[in-house]
Amino acid sequence: MSGEPLVRIEALRKRFGAQEVLGGVDLTVDRGEVVCLLGPSGSGKSTLLRCVNQLEEPTDGRIFLDGELVGYRPRRGRLHRLSERRINRQRAAVGMVFQHFHLFPHRTVLDNLILAPRLVRRRSRERLRAEARELLDRVGLAAKADEYPARLSGGQQQRVAIARALAMRPTLMLFDEPTSALDPELVGEVLDVMRDLAQDGMTMLVVTHEMRFARTVADRVAVLDGGRIVESGTPDRVFGDPQHDRTRAFLRHLD
Repeated sequence: MSGEPLVRIEALRKRFGAQEVLGGVDLTVDRGEVVCLLGPSGSGKSTLLRCVNQLEEPTDGRIFLDGELVGYRPRRGRLHRLSERRINRQRAAVGMVFQHFHLFPHRTVLDNLILAPRLVRRRSRERLRAEARELLDRVGLAAKADEYPARLSGGQQQRVAIARALAMRPTLMLFDEPTSALDPELVGEVLDVMRDLAQDGMTMLVVTHEMRFARTVADRVAVLDGGRIVESGTPDRVFGDPQHDRTRAFLRHLD
């Protein structure tokens, strides 16, 4: 991979009152790369994703997506916050899958998929419905298009959530512990969909406690502790020869 990374994060800080959750994070994600964020609870992983998707406004630092500054525009030597409309336009290029599914219970699976692109992209309902059915087939749920979320298992609902994010044709997918709310027997079906996305070349930034997924699918892993990246590298290097005491402690806790 060469040229400008798809995601570039520079000196990112986030405070909630007196509490600093992110303390100067630098990270890049190349096009087609899968980067897994690891670390103990409270280390800032989810907050980092939420800043990338502009669900949280950074306290300091900059985030670039495909070379464009996210959330701000420079003017006369200062950064000015974009309007909500322009932020939504930037956000449309980023798909995000949360721990919980956040599907609309009163809408069918198919309607959950077409709602956002219909409102944001202003595309025809007929074309969106055809594309939604293709996406449901991609995640193994073609037969569930007309079902309501309550009739699906947790794993199926999360796969619908992934398909819904893909319906916006994002250039980047963010996953915030997408299997943590699932029963153990349902985790594999969601991870299989994510593996397929990675094989298809989707750029992905993934917060996960699924170490096997991180070992086998990630191109790089980054370990956060106390709001900072304490170590990053290939999975083989970080898992096989961790250099930082905090990384070693975190990995020991998983054994």
